[in-house]
Amino acid sequence: MNLKILKRVKVRSYERGLYFRDGEFRGLLEAGAHWFVDPLGKVRVDVVSLREPWLVHEKLDVIVRSGALNDRAIVLDLKDHERALVWIEGRFSHILPPGLYAYWTVLKDVKFEVVDARSVRFEHRELPVISRSPLADRVLEIGAVEPHHQGVLFIDGEFVATLPPGRYAFWKNVAQVKFIQEDLREAMFDVSGQDIMTADKVTLRMNAVVTYRVVDARAAVSTADDAKQALYREAQLALRAVVGARELDTFLTDKDAVATELAEIVRPRARALGLELIAVGIRDVILPGEMKDLMNKVTEAKKAAEANLIVRREETAAIRSQANTARLLQDNPTLMRLRELEVLEKVATNSKLNVVLGDRVLGDRGLADRVVNLL
Repeated sequence: MNLKILKRVKVRSYERGLYFRDGEFRGLLEAGAHWFVDPLGKVRVDVVSLREPWLVHEKLDVIVRSGALNDRAIVLDLKDHERALVWIEGRFSHILPPGLYAYWTVLKDVKFEVVDARSVRFEHRELPVISRSPLADRVLEIGAVEPHHQGVLFIDGEFVATLPPGRYAFWKNVAQVKFIQEDLREAMFDVSGQDIMTADKVTLRMNAVVTYRVVDARAAVSTADDAKQALYREAQLALRAVVGARELDTFLTDKDAVATELAEIVRPRARALGLELIAVGIRDVILPGEMKDLMNKVTEAKKAAEANLIVRREETAAIRSQANTARLLQDNPTLMRLRELEVLEKVATNSKLNVVLGDRVLGDRGLADRVVNLL
């Protein structure tokens, strides 16, 4: 026999042959050597390995319909709303999108978990492992809510849920998913460079600081396009209204009252935006140059008047004290003489002193009247 018309195919123990003749599938070839009479080259045998459970072939639908894979493989025909999780030898392998699939079960244990993707959000106890698997990014949109944040989930434009910190996955090409996360920690912004005219027509520039935090993530993303910017505008307008209703002296005297009133005005709007207003403070107040000079002069005059008042008060107190001492000495001659001796003692400390004393017979004129010579 002419060997050119014979075709030999070797199928090993861990392989199977897909036998085609003239483009038609004729069956599976088991392990062993197979001979075919093929003078016209119409025989084709695709040898596939059973060690790779996933059977990939361009004519898989024909092979499946033939029934040749019965009891040798698991066939999956996933509809548009279905996805499959594939586990091989107890370990997660990959995710399958809609389509026709076949997996050999001769050498390895293969299991499947078919899930309905119409729920959009994919939840599974093995999500961390599944999200890192091959083909996961083809079928899953994976995101995470960071610590100290809260996620807001919208599906097809409708609010679905708020999500705590963690990892989340959503099926692709099923619905329009919008996933936003908001930081729940305290934050602040400056309302800076505001030129405001007071009630007495003085223009000043001032800066305020607003401290807030997100308490309702859904309201924060739904009520306004940018909740922080909306709060900034509200604080800016309220600051102008509060300062514009006060005269300069009143404002400078009690800036804390301005901050308190400003917080009372802004707080309801912040609550509507899903925010909590924590504090409002006046940080800097900058006066025009001429007004600053005038204020310095007023302050200087005020301090000078206060200093003069203190001097006069002390002088008055000193005179009053001297008058009281004089009356006391006048009413008590013995105390007067003790006072005289104290004076003479101080004089005698640094000087030569000669004193002539008389007796009491001469009268009660006092020791000072009897001083004869004082050097």
